[in-house]
Amino acid sequence: MIGLPALEADLARQLSLIGFGGPDWTRPRTHSQDHVHDVVIVGGGQSGLAAAFGLLRERVSNILVIDESPEGLEGPWDSYARMITLRTPKTLNPIDFGIPALTYRAWWEAQHGAAGWDAIDKIARGDWMAYLRWYRRVLALPVRNETRLTLVEPLGAGLHRLHLDGQSPLLARKVILATGIQGGGEWHTPAMIRDALPRHLYAHTSEPIDYAALKGRRIGILGGGASAFDNAHAALSLGVAEAHVFIRRKTLPRINPIRFMERVGFTGRYPALDDATKYRVMASFLGHNQPPTNDTFERAAAWPGFALHLGAPWLKVEQRNGQVCVLTPQGETLFDFVVLSTGLISDPGLRPELRLVADRIARWADRFTPPAGEVNALIDAHPYLGAGFELLPRDNGGGAALHGLFAFNYSALISLGLSASALSGLQTALPRLVRGVTDQLFLDDGEALVADLIAYDEAEFVGQWPRQEAAE
Repeated sequence: MIGLPALEADLARQLSLIGFGGPDWTRPRTHSQDHVHDVVIVGGGQSGLAAAFGLLRERVSNILVIDESPEGLEGPWDSYARMITLRTPKTLNPIDFGIPALTYRAWWEAQHGAAGWDAIDKIARGDWMAYLRWYRRVLALPVRNETRLTLVEPLGAGLHRLHLDGQSPLLARKVILATGIQGGGEWHTPAMIRDALPRHLYAHTSEPIDYAALKGRRIGILGGGASAFDNAHAALSLGVAEAHVFIRRKTLPRINPIRFMERVGFTGRYPALDDATKYRVMASFLGHNQPPTNDTFERAAAWPGFALHLGAPWLKVEQRNGQVCVLTPQGETLFDFVVLSTGLISDPGLRPELRLVADRIARWADRFTPPAGEVNALIDAHPYLGAGFELLPRDNGGGAALHGLFAFNYSALISLGLSASALSGLQTALPRLVRGVTDQLFLDDGEALVADLIAYDEAEFVGQWPRQEAAE
């Protein structure tokens, strides 16, 4: 145990050893209205922070990260995430770019020692958020909090105007949408719930839920994924009397294909697959609900008020005398409140900030036709991305408006695999994103840079022959 000050000194030395810093190579843009950023990153969670550091390592420092949350509350970890620990192995190194002193393990051991590291099974959710706060501080990343993007407006000539809620717009050459698991679409609320119930009787697991206010009440949870059990445990620990989890399947989900992907390098090599194989792989992947971790399930199931209903899809939902009546094949049950663990839908057409360009964005349905009988509407709605996470046009006419826009969020799943918004994929996805953005910056100025190279005449060698001393 060396303490954080010593670790931070070691990190500064390691950054110096790899040549971190130095002058930017990008060519400044000017605009009559405001400063032009080379890159604006939308989202200050783990993906956005790491993308910023990756760009700084490539000597692109004219950047800004914006996030709608107050400082220290970016991402899900202190808002709607309710798991006790992360679900991923503690040995993953997702955002350190191979710098030892920047790893989570180094941060943990500096405070708790090597024995403390050996003693933990998985990373506690709160500890991961504390690490992200330290990561931002120690790298001095340029983040502006309480800044919400409302609209991306293409201006032509490789510029975008970013409209903000209650603030002056920003200008950027490149925009990285590091907007998390929901940032490529929206959380899914089934119509049978939305149309039947008033808003105060239900919530999605992605929302703030005041479980303490439901003390002594009975709640129903729809969905069999990991978040359903996270929420059941959270609710019961805060005094909810009963939490009933309803699963459509007759058996609990047991297989987590992410573990196989991690083991064989699938996360990093997935982008090399052809489209037909990607489609087949993701159809299988989406067919699995992520199971709860064993410890999460045991914690939830140990509560006297926990109940699990298998083979129990919700057939009908209605309000009845101020409660929620849920009909399943097993009969009717009354609840004081219901919670939806129903996942999300990825489709750029659902994002209000992309409304000016959404119709121009290529989807998988535009670029690939699966065999008869294998069409998957969920896959088809995803954006069809380029190799560096760049949005691509449906046709030749839409390219200019999309040039410079990068989707580094969960909607990249089909095109580039477990990458953005998945700790398992960030280690290999981040260099791919940084390369994609910096290559675009370079190629946008390629003609001028090549001309300058050809005209370059600054002398480096100053020796003479015959040597002056010998001539004398």
